[in-house]
Amino acid sequence: MEYRREIDGLRALAVLPVIFFHAGYEVFSGGFVGVDVFFVISGYLITKIIIADLDKGRFSIVVFYERRARRILPALFLVMLVCLPFAWLWLLPSDMKDFSQSLVAVVLFASNVLFWKESGYFDVAAELKPLLHTWSLAVEEQYYLFFPVFLMLAWRFGRQVVLFTMGALALGSLIFAQWSVSSDPALAFYLLPTRGWELLIGAFVAFILDSMNGVAPRRSIAETGGWVGVALLGYSVLTFDEATPFPGLGALVPTVGTALIILFASPATVVGRVLGNRGFVGVGLISYSAYLWHQPLFAFLRHRSLTEPSALLFFVMALASLALAYFSWRFVETPFRSKVKTSRALVFGSASVGLAFFGVVGVLGHVTDGAFGRVPDDAVLLIQKTAGEKGRSRECWEKLRQSRSLDGACVLGDESQPPTFALFGDSHAATLANQMDVHARKSRISGYDFTYIACSPLRVGSDAKNDANSRVCSELRRDFFDKLEKGVLPKTIVVFARWTLRVERSRFDNGEGGVEFGEDDPWIVPGHPSIGYVEALGDGIKSAVLEMIAAGHRVVLVYPAPEMGWSVPLQLVRAVQYRGVLMDHDASVSQEVFRERNKRVHRILDGIGEHEGLVRVRPEYIFCDTYVSKRCVGNVTGLPLYYDDDHLSNFGAGFVVEKIMNHLLQ
Repeated sequence: MEYRREIDGLRALAVLPVIFFHAGYEVFSGGFVGVDVFFVISGYLITKIIIADLDKGRFSIVVFYERRARRILPALFLVMLVCLPFAWLWLLPSDMKDFSQSLVAVVLFASNVLFWKESGYFDVAAELKPLLHTWSLAVEEQYYLFFPVFLMLAWRFGRQVVLFTMGALALGSLIFAQWSVSSDPALAFYLLPTRGWELLIGAFVAFILDSMNGVAPRRSIAETGGWVGVALLGYSVLTFDEATPFPGLGALVPTVGTALIILFASPATVVGRVLGNRGFVGVGLISYSAYLWHQPLFAFLRHRSLTEPSALLFFVMALASLALAYFSWRFVETPFRSKVKTSRALVFGSASVGLAFFGVVGVLGHVTDGAFGRVPDDAVLLIQKTAGEKGRSRECWEKLRQSRSLDGACVLGDESQPPTFALFGDSHAATLANQMDVHARKSRISGYDFTYIACSPLRVGSDAKNDANSRVCSELRRDFFDKLEKGVLPKTIVVFARWTLRVERSRFDNGEGGVEFGEDDPWIVPGHPSIGYVEALGDGIKSAVLEMIAAGHRVVLVYPAPEMGWSVPLQLVRAVQYRGVLMDHDASVSQEVFRERNKRVHRILDGIGEHEGLVRVRPEYIFCDTYVSKRCVGNVTGLPLYYDDDHLSNFGAGFVVEKIMNHLLQ
C-alpha cells in the first residue's frame, strides 16, 4: 500500500488537540474531535487495505486480524502494565474497583459499553479514569469485527450494492446519533451504532480514491478542498466545547473536514506539503502511543494532587506522553509490526496471554472491591462509606420519568399517614429526601418527593438543551403548578435547589485550586427586553414562592448550600493519605468567597419578604463560621458533608433536615 506522509501529519492534528483538551486548555475546547478524525482515518485505511486485497482475490480475515493485533495490542498492553503498580499504590478501593472493571472491559473490547453504563449524573469525574480513552479503541475494534466480514460477503454482489448498503448504514447511524444526542447523550457518545457512520465516511473516501485510479483532481480543486478541510477541522477544535451536541450532525464538521483532507491533500498541494513535513509526520507516527499514554498520566496526576494541577504541570505531562510515546513506538510498536521480527504465532500467542492476564487481574480487583490485598485506612473506608450513602434518588427519578407526572412520586415517611409535606426541587433537594424519610417515619408523618434532575422548582424557564430529562422536568413542573391551582398538594412545601448555579450560570471556582468541572448552566428564562436574565429569573423565583403561599401553603425555603469546588470525599482521603490525620478545615472553603458567589441569590431570596406562610432555612448558618472561623466546612468529625463538590451527603443533609423538621412538626 502506498505510503502517504500527509496521513501521518493528519494524525498529529488529531492527537495533539485531544491531549491538550484533556489537559484542560480552554483554547482547545473542541479537542475531543480528534477522536473523530482518528475514526475517519481508520475507516479509510482499513477499507483501502481490504478492497485492494479483495480486488486481487487474496483477502484473508486471519491476516486482517493479525495486522490489527500487531498494530493495537502491544502498545496497549505496555500502557496497561505500567498503570498497574500506580493504580495499586495510589487508587482508593472504589477507584481501584472501577479501574479493575475497565481492565476487563478492555480485554473484552467493550470499554465503550462500560463507560456508557457508568456515565450519568452521579458519575465520578471522567478525568480520574486512567483507561477512559480506551472507549474509542473499543469502537474501532467492534467495527473491525463486522466491517471486514460485511465487505467479504457483499463483494460478490458488486461495488454498487456494497456502496448502497454502506450508505444506508451510514445514514441510519447518523440519524440514530442525532436522535440519541438529545435522548441519551452518553449512548450517543460511546457506542458503535452512533459512531459507525464516522468510520464509514473514511470507507467512502477509500472507495472514491480507488475509483480515481491515481488520477489527481485539478490543482485548484485540490488546494481548495484541502484548505476547506483544514478550516472545518480547525473550526471544530477551537469553537466546539462540552456543551456542543455531539456526535450528531455537529460531528459532520470535523469528519467531513478530515475526509476532504484525505481526498485532496497530496505532495502537490500546500496542505499536503505542510502535513507532510517532518514535525507533523514525526508526531503522527507516535500518535497512537501518545494517545494511549496521555490519559493515564493526566488521571494519576489528578489522583495525586490535592488541587487541580497547574497548566504548566499538565504541559510537562503532555510532553512526557510524547516522550513515552516515542519509546513505545520505537521499541514496542515497530518490532511487533515487523513480520520478520515477530511471527504470527508469537503475535497471537502473546495477545492471548496478555488478554488473559489483564482479564484475571481485573476480575480479582472487582471481586475484592478494589482492596486487592491492600489494607485500606479505616478513615478512608469511613469517608467512602459516608459519601456513598445517597438514598434512593435514582429509583424515584425513574418513577417520575416513567409517569411524566407527580402521581409517580415516591412517598417519604409513614405511608399509612396522609401526606402533610412535599419536597420540591432539583438534585440538591433530592439529597435531603433520605433523611426526611427517616425523620418523617420517626414522627409518623408522610410527604412526597417531588425532586428531579436539574429541575428548578419554578413555573417559568426551561433548559436550552431540550433533552429527555429537561422535557420530563417541564412536564413535572407544569403538573406541580396545575395541582397547586387545584388545591390538591400537601400543606407544607419544602423548596430547595441549586439556586446559585441557576443565577450565576457558571461553575464554581473556590479560588484555592478547587474548580468544578462541567458546562455552564443552560437555563433560559423568557423576560421583558428591559430586564436581564438575572432579574427575570429572580422574578420567577419570587413569583413561584409567593404563588405557593397565596394558595394557602406554608413554604420552607432552603437557601443555597455552600458549593465546594472540589470533591470533598476525595480531598479528605488525600489529606488522610498525605498527613495521616484529618483537620476541621480540610476540604473547606472561604465564607467570604461563598458570600460573594451568592450575593445575588441571597438578594433574590431575601427580596421575597416576610410572610406568615414562609420560613427560611439557611445552610450557611450551619456549616459556615461555626466549626471553623470564617470557613464553610466540608467535614464534621472527619465525615464528609458532601458526596461530591456540591451535593450534600446523607450525613450532611441530616444537619439541614433537622432544621426543616422543626418547622414540619409545628
